Amino acid sequence: MSQPECLFCKLVQEGDHVRKEDGFVAIRDINPKAPVHLLVLPERHVTSFREVSEFSAEESKRMLEFVSETAREAGLDDYRVVVNVGEGGGQTIFHLHWHVLGGKIGGLE
Repeated sequence: MSQPECLFCKLVQEGDHVRKEDGFVAIRDINPKAPVHLLVLPERHVTSFREVSEFSAEESKRMLEFVSETAREAGLDDYRVVVNVGEGGGQTIFHLHWHVLGGKIGGLE
C-alpha cells in the first residue's frame, strides 16, 4: 500500500524509471555519490529494512534478484549495494530502498 505523503511512493508511480518489474522500480539518485548511483524501490511502502519481514520469501528473493539485475543492466561488474536503516544509519526517506553504486565512491575505488 502506498503512502500519499511518501516521496518514494510518488516516484514509484510517476518517476523516471530506468528499470521496472512487477513490484519494483529503479531510478537514478538525484544526488549521486558515484558515477552510477541507482535506487531500487519496492512498489509497496515498507518503512525500512527493519520491516523486511513484511515481504514473503518469494518477494524478498525477487527483490534481491531485481537489485542484481539492475546493476548488471547498468553495465556494472563491480559495485556496492547499500541499505541505510533508520535516521542514525543515514536513512532520510522512510521507504525501504537499496542504493546501487558503481565507479569511484567517496574517494574509494
